[in-house]
Amino acid sequence: MAQAGVSAGPLGAASHALSGVTRAAARHIRITVLLCVVLICGSFAAAGALQMRIGREHGLQQAASLEVQRDREIAGGLAARLDRNATIAARFASGQLSRDTLETFLSAHASALRNIAVMDETGTAISALRKPGFLPLPQGLLMRAFGGRTVAISGNSLLLAFPQNGNVTVAELDLGTIFPAGVLSHSAVTDAKGIVLAKGSAWTLERLPMDLPPGEGADVSDGQMVSAASVARWPLRVAGVLDVESAVGAWYGSLPLYLFVILGPALAGAGLSVVFVREFERRMRANDALLRLRNTSSSDARLLIRLAEAERRASEAVRSKSEFVAHMSHELRTPLNAIIGFSEIISHGFLGQAGHPKYVEYARDIGAAGRDLHGKIGDILEFANVEAGRHPISLCAVDVSEVASVCVNEMAGRAFSRRIDLGVAQMTEASAHADGRAVKRILANLLSNALNFTPDGGRVRVEIVESETAIIARVRDTGSGFSETESEQAGQPFAAFERIGSPTGLGLGLAIATALAERMGGEMLLVRNQAMGTTAELRLRKA
Repeated sequence: MAQAGVSAGPLGAASHALSGVTRAAARHIRITVLLCVVLICGSFAAAGALQMRIGREHGLQQAASLEVQRDREIAGGLAARLDRNATIAARFASGQLSRDTLETFLSAHASALRNIAVMDETGTAISALRKPGFLPLPQGLLMRAFGGRTVAISGNSLLLAFPQNGNVTVAELDLGTIFPAGVLSHSAVTDAKGIVLAKGSAWTLERLPMDLPPGEGADVSDGQMVSAASVARWPLRVAGVLDVESAVGAWYGSLPLYLFVILGPALAGAGLSVVFVREFERRMRANDALLRLRNTSSSDARLLIRLAEAERRASEAVRSKSEFVAHMSHELRTPLNAIIGFSEIISHGFLGQAGHPKYVEYARDIGAAGRDLHGKIGDILEFANVEAGRHPISLCAVDVSEVASVCVNEMAGRAFSRRIDLGVAQMTEASAHADGRAVKRILANLLSNALNFTPDGGRVRVEIVESETAIIARVRDTGSGFSETESEQAGQPFAAFERIGSPTGLGLGLAIATALAERMGGEMLLVRNQAMGTTAELRLRKA
C-alpha cells in the first residue's frame, strides 16, 4: 500500500501540472495558437533545411560521379596511346622491327614517338632509333625503370621507361601530341604522388589535394571539386577540376520549390489559425454575453434590452437623416432651377420689357438669391453623400501639381476682379495615391475659402511640396485668419464664421474637404495665424 501511494504521488503531481497547463492554454488562446504556429513553422523549416542539405550533397555526388567518369574515359584513351607506343618501342628493342621499317611507319602515321633507346644498368645506350645520342635522362629514372614501368617529363617530351631482357627500354614521346590541349582543357595528368606533369588552360593547382583517394574518387577543397582516375598499367593519374557552384547549379534552380514547400503550409496554417481564433473568440463573446444576460436580474435585462433598442433607433435615425437630407436637397433644387430660369427671363426681357424698372432689379435679385441657395443646397447634398459613404472614390496615381494648376486657372477671373494676387508658389511634379476628382474638389474648396476671406489687393498662394512619405498641398492667404476658438471648430459641419465684407456660407467647404481627405487616407490641417492669414494643408500618401 505504501508503495502504491508513493507511485501515485508523482503521477498525481504530473496529472495536476498537465491539467494546469491545459487550463492556461485554454485561457490564452492567442498565445497558444502563436506558439503552435511557431513550432509548426520551425518544424517545416528544419525539415526543409535538412532536405536542402541532402539535395545539395546529392547534387555534389552526381557531379563527382560524372567528373570521375570523364577522367576515367580520358585515362583509358591515354593508357591505350601509351601502351601502343610502348609496344612499338619493345618490338624495336627486341629486334622485331628494323630501324628503316619503324622510321617509315612513324612518318606515315605521324606518331608521337620521337626516339627509342635501350639502356643498360650503367645508363649506356646499347641501341637507339635515331642518332646522335639520346636526350639526358632525369636522375633516378633507370633505377625506377628496373622495378617496373615509370614515366618522366623532360622539356616538352614524355619519357616511358620499362624493363626488357635485363635492360631498360626508354621511349621518347611528344608531350603535345600525347596530351592534346583540347582533351586537357579542364584536366591535368599527374604522377603517382600527385605532382602535375601536364595540364590544361583551366587547371590552376600545382598538385592534387592530399585528401583525394589514391585510386578513383573526388574531393571538394576551397570551393573546387577535384576528381582523379588512374591510368591503367602506368603510374599516372588523370585529374579534373570543377567549380562547386556550377556543379550544384541545378540544385540552386530548385530553391524556390524548397521555399514554397517550407513556407506554403506554414503560412496556410497561420492564416487558418487566425480565422479559427477569430471565430472562436466571436463565439466565446456571444456565449459570455448570453450567460451574463441569463445571470442578470429581470430589471437589468430589461435595461439592457432598452439600451440595445435605443442604440438601434439612433443608428436608424442617423441613416434616415442622411437619406432625408439627400432627398430634400433634390426636391429643393428642382423648383429653384425654375425660379432662377424665370428670373433670368424677366431680367433680360426675353418676352418683352417689364412694366417697371424695379421689376428687372427684383428679378436679378431673385436670380442671385436663387443661385446662392442652389449652391448651398448642392453643398448640403454633396456633404450628405460623403457622410453616407456614397461619394465614389477611385484611388490611383494623381499629379497634385497639375490639379492645383487647373484649380488656380479656374479661380483666376474671380481673383483678378478683386485684385488678389493668386498663383502657385512652387510647382513640382508630385504624384500622390488619391482620387483626382476628390483632390480637385478639396483644392477648389480651399481656394474658394481663401478668396472669400482675403481682402481686395491681398495674396493667395498654392505650394506643392514632397516629403519622404507624403505629398503636401498648402493654400496660404493673407486674410483675417481664425481665432483660437474658431480653429477648434473649423472643419466641423455647418461651422460658419462671420467676417465683415466677406460672404458667409454654410461652413461645409472644410467639412467636405476633411471628409474626402480622410476617405483617401490623407488628412487636413489648419494653421492658425490670425495676424497673417490662414494656411490650409492637405496631406496625401505618396504614390
